[in-house]
Amino acid sequence: MDDKLKKMIMDDLDMFVRRRDFYRKVGKAWKRGYLLYGPPGTGKSSLIAAMANYLNFDVYDLELTDIHTNSDLRKLLINTANRSILVVEDIDCSLEIDDRKAEERALKMLRSSQSQIQTVNIVRKDKANQVSSVARFVRVTLSGLLNFIDGLWSSCGDERIIVFTTNHKDRLDPALLRPGRMDVHIFMSYCTPTAFKTLAANYHGITDHMFFPEISSLLEETTVTPAEVGEQLLRNENVEVALGGLIQFLLEKKKESDEQKAKEMLLKEDEGEENEEE
Repeated sequence: MDDKLKKMIMDDLDMFVRRRDFYRKVGKAWKRGYLLYGPPGTGKSSLIAAMANYLNFDVYDLELTDIHTNSDLRKLLINTANRSILVVEDIDCSLEIDDRKAEERALKMLRSSQSQIQTVNIVRKDKANQVSSVARFVRVTLSGLLNFIDGLWSSCGDERIIVFTTNHKDRLDPALLRPGRMDVHIFMSYCTPTAFKTLAANYHGITDHMFFPEISSLLEETTVTPAEVGEQLLRNENVEVALGGLIQFLLEKKKESDEQKAKEMLLKEDEGEENEEE
């Protein structure tokens, strides 16, 4: 992680834990929301663990896919303690981000199982009633999550942080992204030369090596995740062998990327020629 970003996160956490009186004075719940977004393997889960270790907070992983109603979500909250981090990973995959989509899915489920639904007498003529009656078949909705953040979660307990993660920030409803719900947005990028040096120090205890310049140059020319780099560094305890293997891996990734770019260029040229002929 970039040193400036790391310092920003630590400063924000430090400010949060020492501002109890401020939150009480302004009448706000002593809570803080973070959104970690970026490609898979960029260290979102690792950052959450680092935040918990830094603050000495407990971590609760809220698995929304196992929750079938909004009331289940409320029950989960009651069992969480103060000085804790609540984690909702892959938020875009964990709930019905758009309530309209939830309604559409509910109606489809109702139609596909019409005979079964009739036996339990939940068929309604009115569309709104139909949607409401099959709510138990639908996962936690956007409105349910917003109520969780703004309502019960904000009124129960103190000194708590909620962290959402996603690989696709663009899929999230703007209502979720606003301050007060997701206060701090942190982009977790592909591996940079700075991140590589941190990994090299952690895995092999080195801060410099003759292979570093070549590796840094390759990292600027291709996209790989910190997880991929870490995996290469773990493959051998010998520093030279591990770094040499990483260089070969990066060269292969660069070759694949260059070939893909060449194919895309040819495709664009072919499309341009077809348009000219028309």
